[in-house]
This record gives sequence, structure tokens and C-alpha cells, in this order.
Amino acid sequence: MSIQPYTTSVTLTADRDWLASRHGTDSTETITLDLGKLTKNAHYVEPTAAQPHGYVRSGVPVGRVTASGLYGAYDPAAKDGREVFAGLVYAEAPFTPGVTKIPAALFWHGTVNAAKVPGGIDPAKIVPSPAGAQIRFLGAVSA
Repeated sequence: MSIQPYTTSVTLTADRDWLASRHGTDSTETITLDLGKLTKNAHYVEPTAAQPHGYVRSGVPVGRVTASGLYGAYDPAAKDGREVFAGLVYAEAPFTPGVTKIPAALFWHGTVNAAKVPGGIDPAKIVPSPAGAQIRFLGAVSA
């Protein structure tokens, strides 16, 4: 009988259509996402039997929740800190079932195609803040 090692790997190709330039991609920051502050399908894909790992989509706009320090979906109407636009999730952030806190990379300065941001974003609603992202938006606003 012969024993032969067997290795498998899964490759996930980032969908970064929202990225309009490479500027800023070399200086992302590490953040932790709160899955409860994101919306299924718009911001993340849940794990399934066929795909055991879920993932938060690349390009999701986020803000920092003041009380927890975690990040959730940017919401200009929020009153918990997420009303300050912190940036976008740079690369897909994988997670396993049952996980609620997910490490991710934050794209906080550069140029973005607003029409291709997952879940949409209206740059006109972003209030400039010294604590916020330094993003220049191009293109039409998506709904």
C-alpha cells in the first residue's frame, strides 16, 4: 500500500471593479468587521454546504462603531459611529460559520468608482471628517 499526500486549495479572485486606481492599495489598515452590522447578500455571502467559507465582499463601505471599535456597514443616518465613512473593505474577507468578528483590510484613501461599490454609496451624503476616509469618487451613484 502506498500513501500519497493529497492537497486541495481554494482560490477566490477579488472583484475590485470599484477600484479606480492603484493609489492607496499599498497602505491599507487592519480592521475587524462586526458581521451583525452588515447585510447578507448586499455585503456578504454566507457559507453553504458547497462553499464552507462565507466572505465579506470587496468594496463594502464601512464606518467604525464607537462603542465596540468594530466596523460595520457605513450608514449616513446611523448614530453609533458608522455615520463617519472610514473606507472600503479592500479584499474579500473570508469567515467560517458561527463567526461574528472578521479581520479585514481597510482601503481608506484612493480613487473609487462609486457606481460599482457593493451595496451602493452616495458620495454626496458623506460628511468630510478628519477621522474619515480620504476617497475621491468617480462615476454615477448606484442605488
